[in-house]
Amino acid sequence: MSTSSPSVSEVDAAVWRAVAGASFQIPSPNSYVYYFPQGHLEQHSSASVENQNVELKRPFIPCQVLSVRLLSNPSSDQVFVKLLLQPLHAWEKRLNCSTTGDRNENDVVSFAKVLTPSDANNGGGFSVPRFCADSIFPPLDFGSDPPVQNLIMKDTHNNAWEFRHIYRGTPRRHLLTTGWSKFVNAKRLIAGDSVVFMRKKSTNELFTGIRRAGPFGSSCWDGGKTSADSSMSVVMEAIKNSDQGIAFEVVHYPRFGSPDFVVSAEKVEDALRICWSAGMRVKMAVETEDSSRMTWFQGTVAATVLPGSGPWCGSPWRMLQVHHEIIS
Repeated sequence: MSTSSPSVSEVDAAVWRAVAGASFQIPSPNSYVYYFPQGHLEQHSSASVENQNVELKRPFIPCQVLSVRLLSNPSSDQVFVKLLLQPLHAWEKRLNCSTTGDRNENDVVSFAKVLTPSDANNGGGFSVPRFCADSIFPPLDFGSDPPVQNLIMKDTHNNAWEFRHIYRGTPRRHLLTTGWSKFVNAKRLIAGDSVVFMRKKSTNELFTGIRRAGPFGSSCWDGGKTSADSSMSVVMEAIKNSDQGIAFEVVHYPRFGSPDFVVSAEKVEDALRICWSAGMRVKMAVETEDSSRMTWFQGTVAATVLPGSGPWCGSPWRMLQVHHEIIS
């Protein structure tokens, strides 16, 4: 096992995508987006965004994406994206506005599992779902007694971890034994965290990534908050620069159930063309927390709220109040 790198790590795009989850949309360099300062504040402050001392000319700002960096936090193993955005005053000479994702994202097969208390016990092993063992791990020799193999997996910092994969028990099941407790201790895993196992089809390399449990600001997820990148002063500086037309950086950690605050211009404009009103039926696909499937949420618009004053005057951020239900 290698020692964790003290610096922020660049992550292979397909691996980053698998760890982040399919529901998170990555804007491409040179694409056009809208930046929502209100959403940015919301993700980096435990206080209400209404209480922030913000003065803006525009509550959401058209931007062009200058660069995209896919990274991993060295202390929490959380993947995040760093975007360099150039505010625009208008869309003149606008090109095809948005291409998201990565052409090679289908090169990775992935499976995520939310850790049980038994999985997170640093003296025990990890119970591998059969689908994960069959689709991610190399085939076992079931002629051996017991079927066993050693697996080498790289984390998002390119550190190698060795695990013993064995098929045993009554009834028989797949387990990671030797090496798992070291991984749990080193990564400070707890029940509720998710571990993502990945196989790159082009090379058959194995990778592993982590999604932390808990909401923003919880003690079990640092989200890089100790770094300058995500301190409140840096967020406020980004908002100030965006309002003044100066290129600025934003850092975004994909989180289950947390909306993106940098959204493709095409999606925003399509949504703004709709005359939203109470009683309208809506449907939205959302990835489950373990990434095992997409869940459809269907609901009814209860109200539309556009602030009429203050820094967010006219902002569509969270403008729809929806009563929803899970339908599949």
